Amino acid sequence: MAASYASAVPRMLLRSWRSLFSGRLLLLTNTVSCGGLLAAGDVLQQEWHRRKHSQSQLQLGRTGRMFVVGCSLGPLMHYWYLWLDWALPARGVRCLRTGIKKVLIDQLVASPTMGAWYFMAIGTLEGQSLQESWDELKEKFWEMYKVSPSLSCPLCAAGSRGQPPAAPCPLLVPPQADWSVWPAAQILNFLFVPPPFRVAYVNVVTLGWDTYLSYLKYRPRSPGQEPPRQSQSSAGA
Repeated sequence: MAASYASAVPRMLLRSWRSLFSGRLLLLTNTVSCGGLLAAGDVLQQEWHRRKHSQSQLQLGRTGRMFVVGCSLGPLMHYWYLWLDWALPARGVRCLRTGIKKVLIDQLVASPTMGAWYFMAIGTLEGQSLQESWDELKEKFWEMYKVSPSLSCPLCAAGSRGQPPAAPCPLLVPPQADWSVWPAAQILNFLFVPPPFRVAYVNVVTLGWDTYLSYLKYRPRSPGQEPPRQSQSSAGA
């Protein structure tokens, strides 16, 4: 009796897991996972910052805003990949040419759109005006989007001030790297990952990327520019 129960539990868990990636639950899974991992990336960035600046506090309000913005990106990613798979079906190495087309479309359409949404949405939640959010987007967008061969960690670079970091950072994220990171990750996604798991795969890959986005958003502004204005609730978070 105990043996049959023990064997039934894994099957039940597997069925429950599969149900999260099918039917109506798939949209919910993609939405919550996007929000959760964007928030997790922000926590990692804050914790790494606190290792170098012990007086700083964990800003839960900031992490909460990351979660909200991540949840808003989830449905966009969900329906984007549904459309892309419908328009350009591709599975396996034999469909490499189609997979490359999908990567290019994803990089030229979805990536800049979602990057812009990220900065505008976070700015709005923090009480910035549309003009302030737009100015910040113009300042930081190309750094996020363009190719760079550098593989140094922006968090270490920000804290070390030209000196070697005290400990190696586990999150080596290219500081100008959308085109450095995503084409390789997405070709694997489009050719080998089953469609229901596309957003989940991207979310797992993006944990390091989300940490970088949090750094980029909250990095001090360039000299001569005002820092992003936050609401009173944001500043006290």
